[in-house]
Amino acid sequence: MTRRSFRPSRPSRTALAAVMSAWLLLGAAGCSSSSGGGGGSSSPAVSSPAATSPAASSPAASSSASSAPAGAVTVTIKDFKFGPATVTVAPGTAITVTNQDSAGHTLTAVAPNAGAFDTGLLEQGKSATITAPTTPGSYPFHCDVHPTMTGTLVVQ
Repeated sequence: MTRRSFRPSRPSRTALAAVMSAWLLLGAAGCSSSSGGGGGSSSPAVSSPAATSPAASSPAASSSASSAPAGAVTVTIKDFKFGPATVTVAPGTAITVTNQDSAGHTLTAVAPNAGAFDTGLLEQGKSATITAPTTPGSYPFHCDVHPTMTGTLVVQ
């Protein structure tokens, strides 16, 4: 008798990735204090891209700048643009980047802070979470695939 190892189908793996992503996000949300005491998580700088439902993603603000409390920031990639293009956050804030475009994109720190953060390649409908640097400053970023797509992360 020949034994075959079980390997779930692609739709099953995608659904599993979505469930695990939701579980991780809910777990991270539970680590913060509701009293505004600055709780946080010890998540890595970049998490693996995971499938997400378009309904679960919130659209980005239409303004060119955004400021939000730690742990509540989303950047949406759509029409070959980052929305918002300028993001202002507290040090160590988790930033979820969602690609709603037809092409693959990255959100990658560039000089003089190259290597500070990078989502890796996000295909259509995929998301990744990066963590803002802990040092205040201005961190320009672009898409490695489409370098004319640019933005700025302001940490203050």
